[in-house]
Amino acid sequence: MKPKNTIVQLKRLIGLRFSDPEVQALIPAFLFPISGGPNDEILITVDYLGEKKTFTPERLVAMILSDLKGIAEADHGAKVTDSVISVPVFFTDAQRRAMLDAASIAGLNVMRLMHETTATALAYGIFKTAEFGEDPHNVVFVDVGASSLQVCVVRFTKAQLKVLATGFDRNLGGSSFDQAMMDHFCEEFKATKKIDIKSNARASLRLRTAVEKMRKILSANPEAPLNIECIMDDVDVSSKMTREKMEELSSELLDRMMEPVKKAMSEAGMIPADVKAVELVGNASRMPFISSQLEAFFGMPCSRTLNASECVARGCALQGAMLSPQFRVRDFEVVDSFPFPVSFSWQADGGEVKDMELFERNNAVPSSKMMTFFRNETFTLQAKYTTPTLLPPNAMTQIGSFDVGPIPSTNSDDGKTKLKVKVRLNLNGLVSVESAQAVEEIEEEVAPAPAPAAAEAPMDTDAPAENGENTAPEDPNGEKPMETDAAAPVPEKKKKVKKIDVPVSSTVGGLPAQVLEQFVNEEFEMALQDRVMEETKERKNAVEEYVYGMRTKVTGALSDFVAPEAAESFVALLNATEDWLYEDGEDETKGVYNAKLEELKAIGDPIELRASEESARPGACALLQTKASAVLAAAAPDAAHEHIDAADLEKVRGEAQAALDWLAEKQGLQAAVGKTQDPVLLSADVDKKLAALERFSTPIMSRPKPKPPAPEPAPEPAKPEAEANGDANGEAAPMEEDGEGAPEAEGAPEAAPKADDLD
Repeated sequence: MKPKNTIVQLKRLIGLRFSDPEVQALIPAFLFPISGGPNDEILITVDYLGEKKTFTPERLVAMILSDLKGIAEADHGAKVTDSVISVPVFFTDAQRRAMLDAASIAGLNVMRLMHETTATALAYGIFKTAEFGEDPHNVVFVDVGASSLQVCVVRFTKAQLKVLATGFDRNLGGSSFDQAMMDHFCEEFKATKKIDIKSNARASLRLRTAVEKMRKILSANPEAPLNIECIMDDVDVSSKMTREKMEELSSELLDRMMEPVKKAMSEAGMIPADVKAVELVGNASRMPFISSQLEAFFGMPCSRTLNASECVARGCALQGAMLSPQFRVRDFEVVDSFPFPVSFSWQADGGEVKDMELFERNNAVPSSKMMTFFRNETFTLQAKYTTPTLLPPNAMTQIGSFDVGPIPSTNSDDGKTKLKVKVRLNLNGLVSVESAQAVEEIEEEVAPAPAPAAAEAPMDTDAPAENGENTAPEDPNGEKPMETDAAAPVPEKKKKVKKIDVPVSSTVGGLPAQVLEQFVNEEFEMALQDRVMEETKERKNAVEEYVYGMRTKVTGALSDFVAPEAAESFVALLNATEDWLYEDGEDETKGVYNAKLEELKAIGDPIELRASEESARPGACALLQTKASAVLAAAAPDAAHEHIDAADLEKVRGEAQAALDWLAEKQGLQAAVGKTQDPVLLSADVDKKLAALERFSTPIMSRPKPKPPAPEPAPEPAKPEAEANGDANGEAAPMEEDGEGAPEAEGAPEAAPKADDLD
């Protein structure tokens, strides 16, 4: 591994500017070269295809995502387009947009940018719904990663998780503890061995790797050794570290670790007694003194229910399944929160700048707010983070600007139009002005509804009597008296709301569309180049593998099938090819490697063929001999084959005998050929001859016998007379019913005619 060409911890650089103090503080810790671009962007120089090239962190992250996409497609066997990408909870708008740009360059559609702590909570809670009752179940998640610390307080109910508060430290993780030990050993070896390890990139990488391994050992053991041979200038170094010494070196880091925890608990309005469990995740969370501090604060042991390294990826996968229509997932609502308060400012008519906080800290995500303005000209809304102290040092508080207008004129008294502006904080943690509408109230005359029908209208009556009966006179025909003095309908005035969409143009972070398209095309071209490089490497490895394998076989298992002179010349050619691979053929093209492999196989394949035929030919010949003899015997004339035409049987016998004669002839020729010569009789030819014989004989020999004619049915005997007229006991046969189903008795009198039937 080349230290200066190995890029790590890109999440700490993406979306930031080169001049940011946080970036400047990180540069000495990185072994790869970092420089600033013309627009203050970060540029990382790498060796790519033998050339020095510079890439932004966005493009390098896109390369990682593209590689992960290829792995997923190869494993899944289908094209991958949609994704859910995790980001730290402390990512700003610029960092989130940079991550979305990287995904676009990689050809991925991001359904959601999900906080790492929220993904962890989802992976934890969706499988524990049976344990959650009506009462809230509060869990604190502490994620100690490689370079950051994140804390999340989550409230679980039966089918929901709600993030109440978050806390974080951007620059506190496992690498911080490694750096503390590395500084200690650098000073120790500088004093004892007189070497400056930090001045050598390779030595620094070796020491950092050893220190990381030591930290993991100290998580389970009280002491760990350090031994590195020839770390630099042919100097060997050795030392040891105890857990107590490591805690002493990391005391300041341990004090910093509890600050985000306490802050998150305070913002959630909880005390340790309100917490049901503390889940500890992250690759650096296995250090005992971290869990001991958390246990001392919460008064309970920390749980390790989740896989510390996979829980974030599992949560993102579950969220992706929830958002995709292709999967059916258990109903489980995820209510996330945003860690930064967001304000909007605008210029009033008098020139005064007004400011309003729309989204407070830990505001639910997604969320929408409506703002009302009275304007007659285009105006600008500025979105910014309210609390700069929550951001990285000297980070941009500005999120973006949104121009609302032109604004249509209305008939208002002051000439100003009422505007409804909708502001949204979406699932990705991005703030935008979603829409704007001009609202105008118009009075319109509306015809009154027609009077109800007379039959449905209530009657005008006198007052009822004391007994409750109506004493009003009624028309003899039952009709109600007609109202003749009713007033004419008067039109009503109603207010109607008229809405007109107002254009909104935005200026936000992220790559311009043209630059993004350029990066997408370049990434596609580089992906093709990488594919060619991989295929070239595979062909080179194939040549190398063939040289080593065939050289061993020719002098061993295949020695009986190649003449000594041919074997000697072939081995010489293999040796020459090996030398060529490590000299002139080190960086050749795919076509050259293919040609070299074909050249070697032209000599080696016949040798392997002779060996394989020597083992496969006897079995194939024996099978053909057996089958042909069996067919010849089965086609002999006998009573069992009387239904088969004699001419067809003769043809079958001829084919079987021809196969036997062919086999005998070929076996005789093969016997005269040595093992070192190409075979005359191939097992494949024998198999073809057997298949042809079976294809010809089987339909004839399996012809079924004709079925004998079916016997004629015997005549049915005549029925006895008693059976036709009734049985001997004098019982009458069943009577037939007429069309209406009523039985008629013999000799019954006719019914009397009905009165309707008489004339």
